[in-house]
Amino acid sequence: MTVRTESIGAEAQPLVVLDDFAADPDALRRFAIDAAFEPARNHYPGVRATLPAGYLAAQLPVIAAAAAAAFGRSGPVEVIDASFSIVSTPADALTVPQRLPHVDAFGADRIALVHYLAPDNGDGTAFFRHRATGFETVTEERRDIFFRHLDTQLRHGGPPPAGYVSGDGVLFECVHTAAARYNRALLYRSWNLHSGAIGAATDLSPDPRSGRLTVTAFLSIG
Repeated sequence: MTVRTESIGAEAQPLVVLDDFAADPDALRRFAIDAAFEPARNHYPGVRATLPAGYLAAQLPVIAAAAAAAFGRSGPVEVIDASFSIVSTPADALTVPQRLPHVDAFGADRIALVHYLAPDNGDGTAFFRHRATGFETVTEERRDIFFRHLDTQLRHGGPPPAGYVSGDGVLFECVHTAAARYNRALLYRSWNLHSGAIGAATDLSPDPRSGRLTVTAFLSIG
């Protein structure tokens, strides 16, 4: 495994890139092929399934070391949620929240992980700045002003057109895109405004053999 840390946007938030993350990514793919995928909750535009027992536990020492170095979080790692995830919702069926960059949590202890497991699907993860406020992160202190501005913009300007977030838009500017690579994982603070970098040519199949198979996890690190 190789580990490096990049910097996101003007706020210089850390982004950890871990290549060759799992010892046997092909075994994870085989497990996913037989897994029972179901519609995801919490605005995720696709399907999710249960991971094999012990998968993330084997990676926790690496995650803990990377988080301590990049985020200054040296406490125990708690897995809040983790699953196989495949983006599969057609672009014209997305809800308004699914057409916008988002944050997953507002606290400094919360870290997101995405592990790319699709050999032929190169869509990575994009990070954004909200033009009206200049925010690239939405913390507890910023959440009220951010959502007030965004709600006003959506009420007066209307929702964004149907489709996945792609590059710069009227409301948000893309400040960084982390490329996907087979068996690459990313770690970033959950308060970063982000979205899957879903291209127009992306295969939106829910089949793990051809779709955008990932592992997504949400962690709390003391």
